Amino acid sequence: MVVLGLLLIVLAGAAVVAVSWDEAATSSATASFTVFDRTFQLSQLEFFFAGVVTGAVFLLGLALLLAGFRRAAARRRRLRDSRLAARDRVAQLEEEKRELERKLERTPAAPPADRDVHSAADRDRDGVADRDEPTMPHPRPEVPRQSDRSADQLVAGRHERTSHRR
Repeated sequence: MVVLGLLLIVLAGAAVVAVSWDEAATSSATASFTVFDRTFQLSQLEFFFAGVVTGAVFLLGLALLLAGFRRAAARRRRLRDSRLAARDRVAQLEEEKRELERKLERTPAAPPADRDVHSAADRDRDGVADRDEPTMPHPRPEVPRQSDRSADQLVAGRHERTSHRR
């Protein structure tokens, strides 16, 4: 938006400069201007309206420029606020950590409590810790063996004799 606004302002300024340097345009009843190899004949009323359009283009460019600046400033403000909030949150967490460390230093170390046999180590509550229980191997599916009669095997998309490989 900022670039488009600057472009419109420069365009309007160039039109004003081009008209102000042409003394013949301001002294006669009709003015002729050449733009991109085209000649335009303007009366004083048309000349006035061309000035109004040039002013409107300038104001549109100025509005776009200011809107772009406002949007960029709001984005920087949000970014700065989020950085400050993150910094405050980190400081709060660090202070909480220091407080917990001080509390831990002041608290005497408690002797380890006897754990119940039926705690997290024995989830099925059978009186034996789960780590000490024997585990059964998973049943293996029966895979039919190849008979010796068919010595062909499919290897990488083609049939080969296994007698050469063994």
